[in-house]
Amino acid sequence: MALQHIIPQLPPDFPLPILIAQHMPPYFTGSLAERLNEMSRIRVVEGSDGEMVTPGKAILAPGGRHMKVVRAGDNCVIKLLRRIEGIIYVPSVDVLMKSAVKAYGGKLVGVILTGMGDDGLEGMRRIKESGGITIAQDEESCVVFGMPKACIEAGIIDEVLSLDEIPRRLVEIAAGRPRI
Repeated sequence: MALQHIIPQLPPDFPLPILIAQHMPPYFTGSLAERLNEMSRIRVVEGSDGEMVTPGKAILAPGGRHMKVVRAGDNCVIKLLRRIEGIIYVPSVDVLMKSAVKAYGGKLVGVILTGMGDDGLEGMRRIKESGGITIAQDEESCVVFGMPKACIEAGIIDEVLSLDEIPRRLVEIAAGRPRI
């Protein structure tokens, strides 16, 4: 699994929050968050309503719920939704990414990983248009290349990287290093 390869490679002092939407049914995301937390040097939790988004913490959208990030004064918090009309993927990558653009503007790095369909395409487009950085997992390291392929073909990806390269690049970006 791509997340199990990326998240554990991030250093304990990783200075950015991480928001994750993975297409999974209810009851599976809690155990995934626990497993990732045990394997990782950063804190990994399943998202809950009103949870504060903080640096060095990864928040995984709960299965069967959409997760948004919203501004609350100077902070950002998680908002969970049961249904959004017309959205078939739950949790939706697009819903999460679009909300992140509203909350953070262009100060985002969007990473699209292996998966079926084109969920994430519109969210990545918004990140790119806002001035954020967009990264897609390469075809060679994907189990299913659908989601990254849709974004690459749309011309909205800054960097196409392998699973091994993604965590290193995230650390570089967080440290303020320019693009390769």
